[in-house]
Amino acid sequence: MKTTKWILMLSVGLASCTPELPKQINSSFETMTVKKTDIELPYKFSARMKGQNDVTITPQVSGQLMRIAVSEGQLVKKGQVLFAIDARNAQLELEAAQANLQAALAQENSAKLEYESNKNLFDKKIVSSYMLNNSQNSYKQAQAAVAQARAAVNRAKVNLGFCTITAPVSGVIGEIPVRVGDQVSPMTELTMVSGNTSMFAEFSVTEAIVEAMVQSGMKADDVNKYIANLPDATFIMKNGTEYPHKGRVVSLTGVVNDATGSLTAKVSFPNPEGHLYSGIQGTIVMPFAEKNVIIIPQYSVVRLQDKSVVYKVKADSTATAIDVTTEDTGNGKEFIVTSGLSEGDVIVANGANNVAEGQKVLFPAEEVKSEE
Repeated sequence: MKTTKWILMLSVGLASCTPELPKQINSSFETMTVKKTDIELPYKFSARMKGQNDVTITPQVSGQLMRIAVSEGQLVKKGQVLFAIDARNAQLELEAAQANLQAALAQENSAKLEYESNKNLFDKKIVSSYMLNNSQNSYKQAQAAVAQARAAVNRAKVNLGFCTITAPVSGVIGEIPVRVGDQVSPMTELTMVSGNTSMFAEFSVTEAIVEAMVQSGMKADDVNKYIANLPDATFIMKNGTEYPHKGRVVSLTGVVNDATGSLTAKVSFPNPEGHLYSGIQGTIVMPFAEKNVIIIPQYSVVRLQDKSVVYKVKADSTATAIDVTTEDTGNGKEFIVTSGLSEGDVIVANGANNVAEGQKVLFPAEEVKSEE
């Protein structure tokens, strides 16, 4: 009897020392209800800078290059001397033309005297009308010879002036591929002057935007209105630096490139500090508003090979994979859903990578019971 009582007491003691196992609690996944909203997207285009007054400098006359008065990258003013070509032949041609003019003037003066004399004699009926007409014709020929001689002098002066090449616009000197002593001609490119007080960034407008313009029924007369309503543009240099001045779209070509299916646009940027140069490459960024679109966080999208899926929560709290197509918003956080979801759908947001097809993702809150 005593032994039995001792065994019962030992059993009760062991039972009281057994640890209580934790109860498994199922937690719900973080979900979100899909809604339509407006968002501003940064559209990006590869661009190349070009001076609004870029001018290729070529000589108008042939000859030996005697002087280069500027250096590459130098800022020049309109009318400043850039190059000098050997002017000795042009100077000789001018002197010869001036001598011919003097001879023509002398001939004209003699013809004039003879005509006036014959006219006086004709009035006195001393000479015939034939002699008067001959002298008059000689005088007119002499006048024409003077006009030709003057034209030759002016042409020689122009050619002489072409030997000194000046800047047609203010700007920056580009590469100078010639050297003093080179023989140059009108086919020789001496340099380029880039008018850099304001610059053009040229870029191609994507085919999608072209199609949108066509589908909207935009006419040629509407292009200027469309351009006027475009937002300001930002230029990002290749090193990631943002140019401090904003630009405006000033032109959009009316001809679509057959090879690329794109239009060429130009954005004008002020360049008061001269930091922009022709040939600089970078990125044009323009914000465009997208209205009534579905925006979801990127972490809610699961990549499965070549597909993108989100897990939609059904009425029974289980998840099912839905194929979606998305567009990048450019902010690194969100996607625009273009197909696959509708407003009001509930999807798994955080933790979507851990969800399996048909898995229950929502659980009712645990009821807390007070101890009796």
